[in-house]
Amino acid sequence: MNKQKVFNKIVKDIKNIKIQGARNIAKAALKAYFLVPGKSSKKKLLFSRPTEPMMKNVLDMAEKGISKKEILKHFLEAQEKINKYVFKLIKNNDIIFTHCHSTNVLGSLIYAKKKGKKFQVYNTETRPLFQGRKTARELRKAGIEVTMFVDAAVAFAIEKENKKDKIYSNKVFLGADALLKKGVVNKIGSKTIAKIAHDSKIPVYIIADSWKYYPKKINLEMRDFFEVWKKAKKLKINIKNPAFEFIPKKYITKIISELGILDYDSFLRLKRKN
Repeated sequence: MNKQKVFNKIVKDIKNIKIQGARNIAKAALKAYFLVPGKSSKKKLLFSRPTEPMMKNVLDMAEKGISKKEILKHFLEAQEKINKYVFKLIKNNDIIFTHCHSTNVLGSLIYAKKKGKKFQVYNTETRPLFQGRKTARELRKAGIEVTMFVDAAVAFAIEKENKKDKIYSNKVFLGADALLKKGVVNKIGSKTIAKIAHDSKIPVYIIADSWKYYPKKINLEMRDFFEVWKKAKKLKINIKNPAFEFIPKKYITKIISELGILDYDSFLRLKRKN
């Protein structure tokens, strides 16, 4: 397969969510860009998933001449630091709630398990493409106990009203596709989860590489209706399929990046300084 065909396949896989997670998308985009470098290639890659500022940041670096090796080294070192910070937060017998599929979240949970922490994870299916199933499979493969909930049952899984049966989470770990000035962007459903947890006084931690920070506004991707219901058009039923939503920083307890465990404003100050 020639370079252009490989490039085209990567673009297609990013668009169709065969490649998931902001870091995995950025790494795949980086590979594609170095196969077929240039402004046209960068534009095609960015168009494939508009709500991925980490991909944009990485492609900007590549365009400016920063080597692929140096960028990939950052990903590895950042994850190692994040793992150690998250390890400090996890206590034995924790029930941690997560949503969708985040490479940073997964990596840190698997690290904590390997280092001897005893905890379990609640997660969502994450409709309509069921990214939560990928998360559940990877966690189980690492020996972590997982309970999956349908998306509509997030309150049941998080709220302390079920205290008698101990069916509630005591921490929420969410990834992020974008870190903005007033909060973060993550998979649709994340705002509801964060608000429920906040109202129940359950801490919400955003676990993300600082390279996801973006100082400007971003477009929130709206995906095709057929992912939800293929027959909807024939039945003349309108479908809205937003892929992401904004979580205000008031719902976020701490943000955990390679820069440390920080409140949101402290993270912004340190990121701007760096």
